[in-house]
Amino acid sequence: NKPSQAGLYAHFSEIANSTNLPIVLYSIPSRCSVELEVSTVARLAADCPNIVCIKEAGGDVDRVSQLREVLPRKFTILSGDDSLTLPFMAVGAQGVISVAANLVPRQLTKMVHAYLKGDQKGSLKLHEKYYPLFRDLFIETNPMPVKAALAMMGLVREEYRLPLVKMEPGNRRELRDTLKNVGVLK
Repeated sequence: NKPSQAGLYAHFSEIANSTNLPIVLYSIPSRCSVELEVSTVARLAADCPNIVCIKEAGGDVDRVSQLREVLPRKFTILSGDDSLTLPFMAVGAQGVISVAANLVPRQLTKMVHAYLKGDQKGSLKLHEKYYPLFRDLFIETNPMPVKAALAMMGLVREEYRLPLVKMEPGNRRELRDTLKNVGVLK
């Protein structure tokens, strides 16, 4: 419904004031048709001490720099896109809320920890290995590809709620090939 920034502020501050639990904001303009503006995030962080983090899924590295510039250091910025984790971390994000980690949790953890420890070469090597997976988990609308992949691995039954349906056969084959190429499937 494309709320205004004032509406977003009122919504999130109301939630924050109703609990003492830590809150993670989620900015995903591709799904919501509106972005939590940097100034709104800064205002929420200043006014609501339990808003402690943002999952940034707008695809813009510059925005991470803008957020880091106005937010306290203790405020956590996380990538909302596996393929942008390292670029986001290079400008101040601290990690990722990952789709791919549903399939390769140890590898994603290792990639993030390597970067945080200063092993940029090691983290880049992992990024390059798993980039095809990061890309192909969005070959169709999320969460269809990750559910299909988990089903291919034998971890879940492949079930969707309408209007989501099984992936197109060609995309399914491409995802299966990628899972094999990165070592997730044999």
